Amino acid sequence: MHILSLVLLVASVLKVSSAAISCNATNPCPIDTPCCDQYGLCGVGSFCLAGCNPLWSYNMSACMPQPICKNSNTSFTKTNQFLSEDDYYGDASQSDWTYQGTILEYDDSIILAMTESASSTVVSSTRFIWYGHIDARIKSSHLAGVVTAFILFSNVQDEVDYENVGVDLYKWQTNYYYQGILNWTHSKNITTTDSTFDNYHVLGIDWTEDRLQWIVNGEVGRTLYKNETWNATSQSYYYPQTPSRIQISLWAGGASKDIGTVDWAGGAIDWSAPDLTDPGYYYAFIDSANITCYDPPSGTKQSGTNAYIYTGTTGNQSDVEITDDKTWIGSTNATGFNPQNSGNTSNITLTKSSDGSTPTGLGTGGHADGDDGEADSNNDGTTYTYTGSGFIQFASSTSSAFNVSNLASVRVDASNLFNVISLAAVVIATMVLM
Repeated sequence: MHILSLVLLVASVLKVSSAAISCNATNPCPIDTPCCDQYGLCGVGSFCLAGCNPLWSYNMSACMPQPICKNSNTSFTKTNQFLSEDDYYGDASQSDWTYQGTILEYDDSIILAMTESASSTVVSSTRFIWYGHIDARIKSSHLAGVVTAFILFSNVQDEVDYENVGVDLYKWQTNYYYQGILNWTHSKNITTTDSTFDNYHVLGIDWTEDRLQWIVNGEVGRTLYKNETWNATSQSYYYPQTPSRIQISLWAGGASKDIGTVDWAGGAIDWSAPDLTDPGYYYAFIDSANITCYDPPSGTKQSGTNAYIYTGTTGNQSDVEITDDKTWIGSTNATGFNPQNSGNTSNITLTKSSDGSTPTGLGTGGHADGDDGEADSNNDGTTYTYTGSGFIQFASSTSSAFNVSNLASVRVDASNLFNVISLAAVVIATMVLM
């Protein structure tokens, strides 16, 4: 067999082996890749951490327990305050925040940067909040197709949103979802008196068991009561009620293949806009975030103080228990029912590669240092960049902005990679003997 044919055969093996398995309410993950992540893909390792949906995974124990809420006040000034998601294995004591994409330092704040080749950046809290008060000081991006978001998102897809589309710089759109059920009629706008791009705004969410408030610059702009969300058909409250991560993102709604998403985002994104020349990217700023945890609902089962787990399949707050379970995995092949974390340390061998260069412009880049588990500042112009096609609140009206195939191409877990290499070696050996 010619060497070209051999190369093509091995390439086809690699392509097939890296194909991702999708998961949803009717198609849970298989046992060998049991964890359904935030983006509806099955895997092991990081798939089983934050964002792992226990209702769509192989079983309830596939997902790891999630770190419990702790009060915090953070001023964002350095990229080493964030740990790359590639280097995060569930130990929230290593960092309060993770990132995917490109983050930069500028003027005692952090830039979320976005280019055509890396069309989203998201920062996420490592700890979950189960009722509390959260606020973040943010400057949005601007121009058609560019979306800035500040949300709460739970593993069972409860969601509370602020979103700004870059063609309307005097408005924050608010919304909420229960378990990913789409309902665009829930959206309401909060109007500002000054530009969201030129000025910082403090976006607040006050979330209790019975009430949600969206608060902008200290003024309540919207209130939702749980008793307003009763659904007679399902005999349940369609109210966000489960432990959630805080996520702040910049993403390209105008790059979607879905015309509805493009229209909502203000039109198609312009990848030749002046921002892409100077400073070299679309950008939003985050200055600070403050988290105050409220007590769990009365009647919550508590056997510890370290983690949240789900014990039932309704996906409601009655299924949530607080335990002392470990939240971290000891291997990139680990799962909730085989966490490989029997030791007393969460340090594991990390593997990563540089995906590209930090865009030139306003800020200095950052990356997570995998040698010691700590994040550090990087001023040499390189960063570790997520190459998916857009951050997604998986169940929101903007979910069509997400391209599963792109994410699959960058999220091949270690066990699959080993299988790919082994299979390729067998193919090569067979060809040599022919």
